[in-house]
Amino acid sequence: MHIFFKLQGVFFMAFKYQLPPLPYDFGDLEPVISAEIMNLHYTKHHQTYVNNLNKALEQYEEAQGKAEKSNDPTDLIALQSAIKFNGGGHINHSIFWTNLAPKSQGGGTVPDGDLQNAIKKDFDSWEKFIEEFSARTVAIQGSGWGWLGYCKQHHRLQITTCENQDPLSPKGLIPLLGIDVWEHAYYLQYKNVRAEYVKNIWEIVNWKNVEERYKLASAAKTT
Repeated sequence: MHIFFKLQGVFFMAFKYQLPPLPYDFGDLEPVISAEIMNLHYTKHHQTYVNNLNKALEQYEEAQGKAEKSNDPTDLIALQSAIKFNGGGHINHSIFWTNLAPKSQGGGTVPDGDLQNAIKKDFDSWEKFIEEFSARTVAIQGSGWGWLGYCKQHHRLQITTCENQDPLSPKGLIPLLGIDVWEHAYYLQYKNVRAEYVKNIWEIVNWKNVEERYKLASAAKTT
């Protein structure tokens, strides 16, 4: 137990999470997503997840010192939910920003190739894929994410959803495309009409990025 505490403590002290660079300007995704929403979403909401994650990891490091002396991991366990929530928020948003692109940079354009073929194979048609993904994402109760992931075990694409900021990996899938349906992602522009937001966001999906993720995921060896 003591070795684990020390190794984890070294890792936490040596690393601080930061906002990833945004690959476009706040107004570049208009009219689908307004510049105001992008500004708030990136500089306030995502930044808060990063700040709170770093804070929780600092607290975890302090708790490790106490646990080494007392051999009592209670405080460490209590911090797990904050690390999961804020860590998930950071991971999910970091993927989300790259999953989007202005129309001038290819947003919404579906490339011919491996990804399109896989989607047609696993969902019968492109239209059925969009329909199922949209329906399941719109139907999320409360806050969460709609995901297209790759299952290495079964070598196929899957659609799923995650509550709150839960990351996708515990479901055994590699994330390819995520759509944020927390209200902060759309409410200033779409009010309570989540379905309209999900319908429009397909116009700015960066399919080139999604396909790159698919190629890496499908090429990885199953462990």
